[in-house]
Order: sequence, then structure tokens, then C-alpha cells
Amino acid sequence: MGYVKALKCRECARQYPIEPIYVCEFCFGPLEVLYDYEAIRGAVSREVIGARERNLWRYRELLPIEGQPQAGLTSGYTPLVRADNLARKLGMKELYLKDDTAMHPTLSFKDRVVAVALTKAKEFGFDTVACASTGNLAHSVSAQGARAGLRRFIFIPATLEPSKIVASIVYEPHLIAVNGSYDDVNRLCSEVANKYRWAFVNINIRPFYAEGSKTLGFEILEQLGWQAPRNVVIPCASGSLLTKIYKSFKEAELLGLLRGQLQSRMFAAQATGCSPIARAIKEHSEVIRPVKPQTIAKSLAIGNPADGYYAAVAVRESGGWAEDVSDQEIVEAMKLLASTEGIFAETAGGVTLAATIKLLETGRIQPDEPTVVCITGNGLKTQEALAGQTAQVHHIEANLASFEDALKKMGR
Repeated sequence: MGYVKALKCRECARQYPIEPIYVCEFCFGPLEVLYDYEAIRGAVSREVIGARERNLWRYRELLPIEGQPQAGLTSGYTPLVRADNLARKLGMKELYLKDDTAMHPTLSFKDRVVAVALTKAKEFGFDTVACASTGNLAHSVSAQGARAGLRRFIFIPATLEPSKIVASIVYEPHLIAVNGSYDDVNRLCSEVANKYRWAFVNINIRPFYAEGSKTLGFEILEQLGWQAPRNVVIPCASGSLLTKIYKSFKEAELLGLLRGQLQSRMFAAQATGCSPIARAIKEHSEVIRPVKPQTIAKSLAIGNPADGYYAAVAVRESGGWAEDVSDQEIVEAMKLLASTEGIFAETAGGVTLAATIKLLETGRIQPDEPTVVCITGNGLKTQEALAGQTAQVHHIEANLASFEDALKKMGR
């Protein structure tokens, strides 16, 4: 039995039946899932959740499905790493990395949202799934859709990194490379979704799909003993991940899962070359002005973020802030994370760590506050960003003299 009451417009609060729709027909506001929290309160507890399998479906009462999960059974419950080496380097007392680079089928947090989306698509009777993607979502829909026996159409910007294209096409979906930015791709997909009866996970299935991001937030809380951290630094593309992590924290408090009061602050991290959400927050503006992306962090390169306004609201409501970082700062942060904690993050992870460093430098985050940095994807997806930026390789002959000569050059 599911616990979803309706879909509800975020703007005018009108309610709709549980169907593959995503926009209010009265005010054109986005729809989100409305739950029966009273019923959920009687069904879940810290003990009930703790006894379940370690995947994202351990929080199933707070996910918008009616029956049994039909995808993503190996996704979720990724490590929360206490980053003591990195903390010492940054002068911090208690730093954690929510590491979604590992344990997911396609090595990014998108496996969370796709698990929910594909389960819902099957409940609705769709036989074809589709998405607009900057890379990670394409991988997840391609892979999980294959396992679920669904036909797949994947739309990406033609300028996507070659490694990300390979990581999608290997699953043999119908891969459509569009000449244009992600925003151009997304506009095209909206037209396609209106004509074909396909489950576009981030369009007509979006209200359900987005709820999967809450599992990242629930895991952070559970892995900290249901204590909320003071700060959470989150990469922003559409802004949905930040809004849903914040929603998960508030739901945990509402349901009595949280120990103590919720005093967590949400911090938005973006690349300077695509920072409409960060700019609005810094300018104290309610208007998210679209931009043309120019950054190596292509997985965050959404110039007109669908949930940008709501992400900014969550940041302000929680008492957080935003930072944007240059491409060079992103690369340096990727290298720092790898060399201190052994975690190879994609460019989005470089964004969150580099933003955290800036937030520390400006005093927005204090070094003695428990802080979680979200690392959402694996660096194997964006190796191109490090070309010419890493330490040199020492080439030698296959003899001891050549090796020792190399040692001298290294100053050893």
C-alpha cells in the first residue's frame, strides 16, 4: 500500500490525481507529491527502517509508489565517509562526504531518482522511458531501463564528454545527440513528451522521479544516528537535489525520526560558468535569470534550472548560502579530494568541495560545525577535465639504474 494522497501544485496548492502529469493546468506551477503523513507516522520508525535491506527502498513509505519496487534494488545506502584527512587539511573538526560515487549501478546519485521513476512508469503501464540529460541521468535510464525491459530514448547535448556518451550507448538505448545546450534538449523533449506516450522521467514523471533524491537526505540522517548535521553542501543543476534533501530533513523531523531539533543549513554549490541559482541567492533576488553555460562541470550545466527558485527558497529558509567556483578551482578540488580521501569525483564533486572551501574562507561555515559535502558522481565519467592537470608520469627503462635515476629526479 502506498501513502500518496495526491499531486499538489507548488504555487496555487490545487490538487490532482496520481497521474503522469507535472504542470498545474490553472497556474502552470510545478506539481509535487503530497503524502499522508499521519498514516506514515504509524508505519515507520527508526527501528523499522534500520531492520531493512540497505538500499534506497528502506524509506519506501516516503516514496511515491503503490506496490513493490520494480527497479533500483541495488541502489542507495552509499557510504557517509568521515573525511579526517581532508578535515585536517582544511582546518575542520567534523567533515563528512556523502559518497555517491560508489555502490550505485551507474556510479551517480541519479540511480536513486531513476529507480523511483521506472517503478512509477511501470505502475502507469508505460513500455518506453526517456530523458533529457547532461550525462548521469542518461547512464542510469539506459542501464536500469535495460534491466527493467523497457524501450529507451535518451536525449543529450551533442557536446557531452565522449566518456559519458560511451557510458550510455553501451546499454544500447536509442541515443539522440542534439545540437544545442541542455536547455535546448529539454525544450525538445517537452515537445516529444506531449506527442508520444512515453515516460519522460524528468518531464511527465518528474513529480515522482524527484522524490528519489530524498533518499540521499534520509541516509545522511540515519548514518549520523538520526542527528542532523549543521551544514550540507549540495551541487545544483536543476536545483531539485537540494530542495529534496531539505524536504527529507523536514519529513524526518515531522515523523519523529530525527533526534533533536532540525538546525541544518543548505548550501548551494555551482560552477561560475553556470551559476543562476547561486547568483540569485547572492543578489537576494527571487528571480532566477537564465544563463548560457560555459563550464567543465557539464553535469551541472543547466542554464535555466527548473527548480532554481525552490532551491533558493530552501537555502534562505534554512539560513544557508551559495558559492560558485571557477573551472580551475573545480579541478584543484577534485585532485585534493582524491589525494586526501582516495575518492575520485566527477566535476560536480569538485564544485561542492571547492564551494565548501570558499564558504569556510568567508566564514559562512565555521570549522567546528558538523558539515556534510555531497559527492554525487564518479570521476571516471569526467576524466577529460583532468587532461594535462595531473602529476607527471615517470617513464623508465626496465632496469634498476633507470628507476634510481627517476628517483633522483623526483628528489627521493
